[in-house]
Formats: sequence, C-alpha cells, structure tokens
Amino acid sequence: MKFLETDFDGLYVIETFIQSDKRGTFGKTYNSNEYEEKGLRRDFQEFFYSISGSNVIRGMHFQLPPFDHDKLVFVIRGSVDDVVLDIRRGTRTYGKCFSTRLTAENRRAIFIPRGFAHGFKGIDSENIVCYLTTSVYAKDSDSGILWNSFGYDWKCQNYIVSERDLSFVAFQHFESPF
Repeated sequence: MKFLETDFDGLYVIETFIQSDKRGTFGKTYNSNEYEEKGLRRDFQEFFYSISGSNVIRGMHFQLPPFDHDKLVFVIRGSVDDVVLDIRRGTRTYGKCFSTRLTAENRRAIFIPRGFAHGFKGIDSENIVCYLTTSVYAKDSDSGILWNSFGYDWKCQNYIVSERDLSFVAFQHFESPF
C-alpha cells in the first residue's frame, strides 16, 4: 500500500494492494501495521456502505465531538468524485476542500481525519461506496454543511440531494467545534 500525502495534515489518498489473475481480483484496503507506521488511528468501530446513482450528491457529513471520527472511504463498484472540506479552525487549510476520484478500477481509498466534512458525487449508474469509521454513529452528533456553500464545483446540473443534506447550514454560517 502507498500512502499519498495531500496538502491537508492527516489526509491521505491510499493506493491499495491489488492482485489479479485468471480467477479475478484480490485487494487489501486496510493493514493495521501500515496505519500505525503513519500514526493513523486504526480502531475502526463501524462499517457502512451506500449505493447511489449518477449525479447523486451525498454530503457534507461529519459527527460532532465527542463522537467525531476518522473515516476510511473506498469504492467497490462504479466511481465517485470524493470531496472533503477542512473544518478544523486554526489549520492553514481551514475552509479549503480536496477532491479525488475513487473508482472500482483504481482501487484508491481516502483516509479522512476527524475535523473534515465529507461527501461525494456518483459518476456511474451504480456506485457502491464503503466507509469505515473510528466511532459508532451517534444520531445527536450527526451533522453537516450545505453541499454547495463552500466553493467546490460539483460539475453537475441535474443533481439529486436528500432533504436532510439540503437542510444543513451554509459554511459561512457554520461554527466549527474542531
């Protein structure tokens, strides 16, 4: 596995291990020792997945302290434009976003530390996105930022967004607890 550093402290794009032969493909997305070497949390507590179509935008989600978490995200079918927004006050990248394309073919993953809002846009007709988190879902700590309020160009006209995601506060009105 290769951990590709970004301009955001603690945020990594990960080139996962892949081996293919006549039987198909075998992949490894997570290795406890390699995460420990990078100083990353490795105590994942929950695993989720979502299935979305093209132009579905999910985000920008996070959990408030004390139930905030690190997140490992990867795609096992389709492709998404994965987007994170730094909401950690006092960092040099506060209010800036990072995006990368995660696909079933490129087998990349992204490690997102606590203090980032996360979302994605589905590219293909069926996209299966997997998430591992270092805390258990806590409904009262579930939060988000309005998906189109922080200057990211989603390159999408006919988007599909949930009512919940449309109800989030705009970034300019967000008071960060991080």
